[in-house]
Amino acid sequence: MSHTNPGPDGFGPPQPAQPPAGGYAYPQSAPPGYGYPSPGQSYPAAPPVGYPQAPGYAMPMQPSNGMGTTGLVLGIIGVVCSLTFFLWFFGVILGILGIIFGAIGRGKATRGEATNKGAATAGLVCGIVATVILPLLGFLVFASLMSAV
Repeated sequence: MSHTNPGPDGFGPPQPAQPPAGGYAYPQSAPPGYGYPSPGQSYPAAPPVGYPQAPGYAMPMQPSNGMGTTGLVLGIIGVVCSLTFFLWFFGVILGILGIIFGAIGRGKATRGEATNKGAATAGLVCGIVATVILPLLGFLVFASLMSAV
C-alpha cells in the first residue's frame, strides 16, 4: 500500500496535504481590510519638525529649446524675405532677430540648458546671411545694373 503523502521521514501515516506555495494561491494570512486601521496597525509618522527631509527624486528639468528654434525659424524666413526684391527690408529685420535669438539659444546650449545647439547655430548663420550677405549682394547687383544703363 502506497501513501501519496508519507510522513516526514518517508514512512508512517499520511500527512494532510499542503497547498502549493506561490503561483496563484491565496496567502495564508488574512488580507488587509478596508476602512479604519485596526488598533495594532498604524500609519507611518511624519518626520519631526526641524529635521531635514531625505532627498527625493525630483523631475529633471526639461531643456528650453525655444530660443534656438525661434532663431532658426526667423533666420530661414529672413533669408527667404531677403531673396525677394519687395520684402528685403523685412528680411533684414527678421535676420537681426534671428541673430539675437540664435546667439541666446547657442549660449543656453553651451551652458547645458538646451539640447539644440545645431539649430541655434543654424539660426545664427541664417540671420547673418539674411542681414548682411544677401542685402549686400542685392546692392551689388543693383549697382551693376545701374552702371550698365
